[in-house]
Amino acid sequence: MKNKIVFIYCAILISFASFSQSISSSPYSLYGVGSLYDADFGLLPSIGSAGIALPSDSFINNLNPASLGSLPLNHFMFDVGGKAIATTYQNNSKKENRNNFQFSHIAFAFPVTKNSGFSVALRPYSSSAFKISNLILPISDSQESYSLSATGSGGLNNFDFSYGYRFGKKLTVGASAALLFGNTVDDRVFTILNSITTIHKKTDYNGLRATLGTQYKIDSTFTIGATVKLPAQIKGSKVQSVESINDEVVSDIQPETVSDVDDYYMPLEIGIGISKRFKKVLNMTFDYEKSLWNDTKQSGFYGDYVNQDRFALGFTYFNEKRNYRKYWDRVKYSAGANFDTGYLEIDGKRINNASISIGVNLPIENTFSALNISYSYGQKGSISNNLIKENYHKLSVNLSLDGIWFVKRKIE
Repeated sequence: MKNKIVFIYCAILISFASFSQSISSSPYSLYGVGSLYDADFGLLPSIGSAGIALPSDSFINNLNPASLGSLPLNHFMFDVGGKAIATTYQNNSKKENRNNFQFSHIAFAFPVTKNSGFSVALRPYSSSAFKISNLILPISDSQESYSLSATGSGGLNNFDFSYGYRFGKKLTVGASAALLFGNTVDDRVFTILNSITTIHKKTDYNGLRATLGTQYKIDSTFTIGATVKLPAQIKGSKVQSVESINDEVVSDIQPETVSDVDDYYMPLEIGIGISKRFKKVLNMTFDYEKSLWNDTKQSGFYGDYVNQDRFALGFTYFNEKRNYRKYWDRVKYSAGANFDTGYLEIDGKRINNASISIGVNLPIENTFSALNISYSYGQKGSISNNLIKENYHKLSVNLSLDGIWFVKRKIE
């Protein structure tokens, strides 16, 4: 069965690659370092990305470093994933469809002692792939307007190290350090009457960010958790050139020049979560997160950063009295919902995001290894105030593998 599941996973990845037509992202990735990327491990995508209070006892939980204190002894865990996204972009005048396959993450974790665990993970942090054609914008204090065309690519990567420690049987604490690095490429064309100005800019970013977490088991069925992501300063430098075309005369306004850019500031983010099991067959998870973007005192070129609220709710059904000889008795079924108020405000309108999800956890042999498949449908933004609304269908596939180390065979 294990070989069959791994074969199915590889086949799905190949079909995703053929399904992909263009590597593109949200037009809202025009702002800052791009749209923030949701790269959740294991079954988290199927439960609305709720899991601050879940332990890493059967999969790597990347939402709370404290969960690593629950890693089972002698178990080495590995997690890799990808997703396919079909998106419809809509404004007041037209619609456009785009398909996209994206790498999600790669991670491994193992226990250091019977009360502590360690993990290393690499995943995208943000995506800045966009294309905007002939967007008409007004000129301040004037009756005239100008046209903007823009294309972008790149984004930031997140490479983090996490450690969790368990005190007794109830309390775990953890911390992680993340290295954020990458670059964005931005090409813009401004057209005013017969004058065309082109700007090419490549910006490199790097910085460090820390996360603290804790989990407390009230009883065998109820756990609470909390996380704090500390504010961080992401330093940037750019290479930029500016060219102007006026009545077919080309002028180099600024040759290729290296300079510093304004640092990008990550906000203080606070999250709380609960996990409750009912009648040994149903588990509920709920998370709330607050991101204080207002305190960063920064704004985008066409919008402002505002405080963000995120709500996530998930349910997992499993048969506690399952017969391990019957494969489908060991399958877990999940559903969830997620609502995010967004951290961007454009012309007084929030760019929020809402989604629902379902999924299955297909076990591989009698270990914690499993293939997690989830489907999500969501909406982002709106068509009011000449904005763009996104409707997306997302298929996420995560392969969680579990290996047992340093255990002597009882039967040769």
